[in-house]
Amino acid sequence: MDESRCFMDGSAMGDVSLNSDAPPNKENSQQLNEWRLFLGYLQKSKKVAIGKFGIYEFYIRPPPDDANFSHAIVAYRVKKIHIANDTEKGDRSDKMNSIVTLKVEPSSTESANTCFNSGLSYHVRERDHKLREAVSGHNAHDLRDITSRTSERSNDENYVRAHPSYLKTLGQVHSAWIFGAVAELVDNSRDAKATTMEICIDMIYLHNAGKDTPMLSVIDDGRGMTHLEIFRMISLGHEHPDTDDPDHIGRFGIGFKTGAMRLGKDALVLTQTANSRSIAFLSQSFNEGKDNVEIPVVSYCRKGQFMEVDTSVLSETAAKYNMKVIKEFSPFNKYLIGEKVGLFRERGTGTQIYIWNLDEWGSNFCLQWDNGINGGSSFHQGDILIRSRRCRSRTGQMSRTVPLDFSLRSYLEVIFLDPRMKIYIQGSLVRSRPLARTLNKTVVESGNILGKPVQLTLGRCQLEREQANCGIFLYWHGRLIEAYKRVGGMIHNGDKSHGIIGVIDVTELMNHGDGRVWMHNSKQEFLDSEVYAQLLDWLGEKADEYLDRNFDKLQVAAIINSFDLQRKGNSLYKPDHEWVQCDKCRKWRMLSSGFDCKTLPQEWFCYMKPLNGNCEMPEQKVERGVITVSAKRSGYDTKQSPTKQNDGLFRGSSRPSEGSSDDDSSWTVEKD
Repeated sequence: MDESRCFMDGSAMGDVSLNSDAPPNKENSQQLNEWRLFLGYLQKSKKVAIGKFGIYEFYIRPPPDDANFSHAIVAYRVKKIHIANDTEKGDRSDKMNSIVTLKVEPSSTESANTCFNSGLSYHVRERDHKLREAVSGHNAHDLRDITSRTSERSNDENYVRAHPSYLKTLGQVHSAWIFGAVAELVDNSRDAKATTMEICIDMIYLHNAGKDTPMLSVIDDGRGMTHLEIFRMISLGHEHPDTDDPDHIGRFGIGFKTGAMRLGKDALVLTQTANSRSIAFLSQSFNEGKDNVEIPVVSYCRKGQFMEVDTSVLSETAAKYNMKVIKEFSPFNKYLIGEKVGLFRERGTGTQIYIWNLDEWGSNFCLQWDNGINGGSSFHQGDILIRSRRCRSRTGQMSRTVPLDFSLRSYLEVIFLDPRMKIYIQGSLVRSRPLARTLNKTVVESGNILGKPVQLTLGRCQLEREQANCGIFLYWHGRLIEAYKRVGGMIHNGDKSHGIIGVIDVTELMNHGDGRVWMHNSKQEFLDSEVYAQLLDWLGEKADEYLDRNFDKLQVAAIINSFDLQRKGNSLYKPDHEWVQCDKCRKWRMLSSGFDCKTLPQEWFCYMKPLNGNCEMPEQKVERGVITVSAKRSGYDTKQSPTKQNDGLFRGSSRPSEGSSDDDSSWTVEKD
């Protein structure tokens, strides 16, 4: 050890030389490697690591450019203190001359990889690099005897570990419904402004298991993630935003982890931006038997036409170690990674997520996949199904035919209020079904709940009637949160309500302020709150009013003969208008209600018949209601009848006056 000096007034600093095998446990090769990586980071970034312990301040200086990291130079000083008497002075002087061991603890709050191997630029703080012990009575500057106790931990640590079992716990957020986990990954793609995403399950050979295994892949053409962004994504939570961004679904910082760990035990993320590429490995298999979660990350930056290791965020040694782990514990070797990188070639950016060791259902897998028939009808399209085929529990629901609950294709058809992104399942395009545009006898209701405006679209749907379903579809940020929510008379009089569907977006209503929202972190249900309770009351009243206006007892006979009508090519609840989406501009085009959309080709564009237009034409939208309902639960105007507007929508918030006709002829929707 170099000779050190200590000054009571803090006007000068003493230097201590630490051998590379002193601060970490010299018998632990991983700690030794991390210590050298830490020194390498200080050397490259020209930063000083600061540690404080009582009246001591330590400054780990960056090693010289030609250093081999065999030792580190630590400057230290003592803050100025008041000495009351000679006895105290003598006692204090002994402590001033003692050596304080600096132990770097890379596996403290975060994993070794996330702290050091990832190379994330951050200031080294006291909690990350604790001064482990204050050792008195050692005037000799030999730290070897002292560091033999580096595995000991003090009892005053203000942090906890993230044990690998926590990864399994994260997956339980979506234990009730596995498609909630898939939705988390779909949300991330939409937030990344992807125009296309592909979801597929294929077989792949897992070399460490010596057998083929199914692997789920989720691939999008979004903007990709930088090193800092992917580091934030794999971190176990992050600070919630102060504001509620209407164009962003993710907010809790756990979506990817909860989704991936519900679907399978191991996940690899490959992402690319215009100037960077990163690979992250979140794995229960790799972390099995460890005391702390380790998440290997490798990042590259573009240099000309090449991608090279980004040494500004991690060293070459760390990159090699992390890539070795990925190759050993995953089915991805350099050839397969190169093949997947080739998928970025067309656009150059995007994110690919691969999940294997999929969740099991008995002796088989929880998910079942069907590749369908290429060029076949809509009944032979590829799909991913929940093997159990069980329907989710809903108050008042008697129907056992709810495809949305076990068919991923059916779920993704309605997952977005205003669908724009192309989604493929097992290679087949999902035809989005914008519910609010495809109803019969559509009515738009407006109101206020706790001073916030809401707008509900109500109508009738033949498909839901045939399946004996009804209820409200509640969207938040344009993403489906709750489906078939029965309200009002739907709960106890479901037969009368079959086919009645409501659509509402409650983004503003569920915004509690300061970035908080009244929604569960699974994004599959809303929190029990005053605003939610009043919303359900209001929805129940509007649904009951709609039923009173539109349900005719004489239609009972027609219901009995509905199957005869369908065989003749007629539909009891025919949509007010037919809609088709352009495969280029993704705008929705309204067609006449008599047009048969089944005659359109699989890929349809604005210039084709029957529109014969172009993509520059503005999109037609369902207009907002013009009557606002009082937030009170009584006192609705019963004199004003709903009025029929030129766009074919009925607007109003009141019941028809007594003696008004209920029959279908008086509610016929105008055609274009």
